[in-house]
Amino acid sequence: MPASLPLPLPFSPSRSPRVGVWLIGARGSVATTVVAGCAAVAAGLHPPTGLVTESPAFADSGLPALSSLVFGGHDTTDCPLPKRAEQLAAGGVLPAGLPAGVDAELTAADREIRPGGPLPGDPRNEEQLIAAFTADLRDFVRRCGLARAVVVNVASTEPAANGPALPPSSLYAAAALRAGCPYVNFTPSTGLHHPALAPLVESSGLPYAGRDGKTGQTLLRSALGPMFAQRALTVRAWSGTNLLGGGDGAALADPAAAEAKNAGKERVLADTLGATPEGQVHIDDVPVLGDWKTAWDHVAFDGFLGTRMILQTIWQGCDSALAAPLVLDLARLTARAHEAALSGPLTELAFFFKDPVGEAPSALADQHTELRRLARRLEVGGPGARGKRNAHAEGNPPDTRRTSTTGSGEEAK
Repeated sequence: MPASLPLPLPFSPSRSPRVGVWLIGARGSVATTVVAGCAAVAAGLHPPTGLVTESPAFADSGLPALSSLVFGGHDTTDCPLPKRAEQLAAGGVLPAGLPAGVDAELTAADREIRPGGPLPGDPRNEEQLIAAFTADLRDFVRRCGLARAVVVNVASTEPAANGPALPPSSLYAAAALRAGCPYVNFTPSTGLHHPALAPLVESSGLPYAGRDGKTGQTLLRSALGPMFAQRALTVRAWSGTNLLGGGDGAALADPAAAEAKNAGKERVLADTLGATPEGQVHIDDVPVLGDWKTAWDHVAFDGFLGTRMILQTIWQGCDSALAAPLVLDLARLTARAHEAALSGPLTELAFFFKDPVGEAPSALADQHTELRRLARRLEVGGPGARGKRNAHAEGNPPDTRRTSTTGSGEEAK
């Protein structure tokens, strides 16, 4: 069993600038895997399998080193990260012995987790919640001597917003922008997409990306959909079933949350095929599966002379192990985009999402081409490094306060 790694060293200007990764849902399975995995790869305990940003295409992009990342976040639960990591190792999500080997990093990150909300009976209104979350973020950046921090939402899916009240994901998103932090929505939850946040998004001048990480079934669809279109094969129906457990399975047992999740899956097919085929995706909560999931796809298509044919696929994987490297990729790319003074939707990050922001291609190969273009754009001294930096990049976070109406909600873990 590897020895425990040392606690992070105090910030020193002579060392590489440290970059914060603030996770919403910071004690969940994905977040725990992100922290443990980053520590393991940075220490050379495991190879960077699944980390796109560790491939040669990004070698000159000036991305923050994995060893420079500092983790914190918000959550509404109180299970310490070391204990959560032990649970994940017992379930086969993390390698046996890894929690002990990175206990120092897990403990350090756990110290930086602050209470989320709103909790049942929380008396604070929207403005008070946003102000509290903003203060937590600013304190994190200040105390840890960070060059910048990126906020990433990895909490469980919430139902689509209905009405003027801001759901929890939008409260956290608003706090991120107020604190001058780029924002990434790895979930299908509303986040920055709430109409009430549009002025804040526009005035912040910050880069942002989302939404809903593309880890399994939709990843496969974004590769197979273009294949049918390019071979002039007519897809008649495309149906799918997902079996999953854990917190995500419990959250998606809510039909409203499942509907939000499925919207991105269906949009990929419509965009890549040119039309929406018959069929639906069904999501079943199977608690005994824990963090593991199985996705079946049944594709009925017509070949030459109308010959009826079928393609069936089975995708079995560990959700947290699929998601964690993408979260690290997105945090590093978004932090570098912020450093390079990019602002607005990072459409080149569509490669990572089911429902990407901005105008972006839907086919996986085309998305990868755009991602590589961003890598070149971010190269130190390249075109992405030119231009006027926003206020936060110069050391003055924008104070884009807004007055909110009273609202409440519960963050699903």
